[in-house]
Amino acid sequence: MKQDLTSAEPRDPRAANNVSAVKKCRVCGHSIQAFMSFGKQPIANLASPDVAREQFTYELKPALCEACGLLQLIEVPSGEILFNETYPFFTGTSELMIRHFGGWAEQILARLKSVHDPFIVEVGSNDGTFLANVARHGVRHLGVEPAKSVATVARARGVNTQESFFGSETARHIRAAHGPADVIVAANVIAHISSIMDVAAGVAELLKDDGIFTFEAVSLADVIRNTEFDQFYDEHVFTFSVRAVKNLFAQVDLELVDVGRQSTHGGSLRYVLAKKGRLPVTPAVAAALDDERRSGLEDTRTYEAFAQRCSAIRDNLKSVLQQLHARGEPVIGYGATAKSTTVLNYCGIDSRLVEFIVDNTPVKQGRLTPRTRIPIRPPSAFAERNQNYTLLLAWNHRSEIEAKEAAYRTRGGKWIVYIPTVEIV
Repeated sequence: MKQDLTSAEPRDPRAANNVSAVKKCRVCGHSIQAFMSFGKQPIANLASPDVAREQFTYELKPALCEACGLLQLIEVPSGEILFNETYPFFTGTSELMIRHFGGWAEQILARLKSVHDPFIVEVGSNDGTFLANVARHGVRHLGVEPAKSVATVARARGVNTQESFFGSETARHIRAAHGPADVIVAANVIAHISSIMDVAAGVAELLKDDGIFTFEAVSLADVIRNTEFDQFYDEHVFTFSVRAVKNLFAQVDLELVDVGRQSTHGGSLRYVLAKKGRLPVTPAVAAALDDERRSGLEDTRTYEAFAQRCSAIRDNLKSVLQQLHARGEPVIGYGATAKSTTVLNYCGIDSRLVEFIVDNTPVKQGRLTPRTRIPIRPPSAFAERNQNYTLLLAWNHRSEIEAKEAAYRTRGGKWIVYIPTVEIV
């Protein structure tokens, strides 16, 4: 596995070998087939002015493995294309996520209070938002992050960061240099790595015998229940169910011992795994598995119905925007998120229907949305436009955004939402 991206020559993303496509499950090898298509999509988190990157597309097609329960994308751009030197997603731009990771870090540090010289490793450590809490306590730690843009910020914050992808080879190097990890953490990144079995092997290799691996990921049950179709984009190779996580990590003798709901990212689950037989399995695991069965996550008809609801949202959302445009009502967007790339391209929404999008990430400002080419402006443009309607693209941060933009609501401004259905609120 590639270990260091800093010296890598940029590759043309249009090259065929920059998209991998599978016909069999990446975990168990069972045949899989897409249950729908969101059409041709560009790279979601795009900040580079490189024309080739803007023209690059792949077909966004999710499929369910009926054997092991793993939902995955058929086609996936390479990791080097997605997590590059201009990767523009910075965790620390969200106050909500800063608080969330601060609380999670405190829980883990409390767990390690009696451990001599504990060692914490974070897979996909981004800008160090989580590990900064660990560093402040003087606890040994290491972030593993392939994207130079965010890794540089993490190091500037005092977070020890290794610029590489995580897998079995990386894990062996880390163990040899630092010893085994008491805790391995991953926040919304395990689902991003197509070589998932190599990641699992790496976790098993690096983890101390009495250590834990804990990670968060978007909940498949929530995605299906709430028709959160924009959770599907290039980085989200997998959308995990409890059943799939249990089956996946059992192959490397890691046992799912606990699971708990989180409100982040539109509904997530926090998983805790340990080496088989080392920790008791909490009742929460069986309860979560039962809930998934009752929700129909193992029934193909559930996904057929989901696809139909997605089509209805697509048609209704575009219709609402077209009606507002016909009335001369300008609409702007809020949040140039990775998820918004799926929405805009699937629904056929461009700058004729959405004038511009505001976003608080500096590297996105002044750019255009991938393929739909809607201008991205700083948050200050939100109040300056004085519009009556705003498309809430960062819907998973709705409470945070509405609190921040209370004056907009006070003066009569309305939000257009589309999850779980299209509404003007």
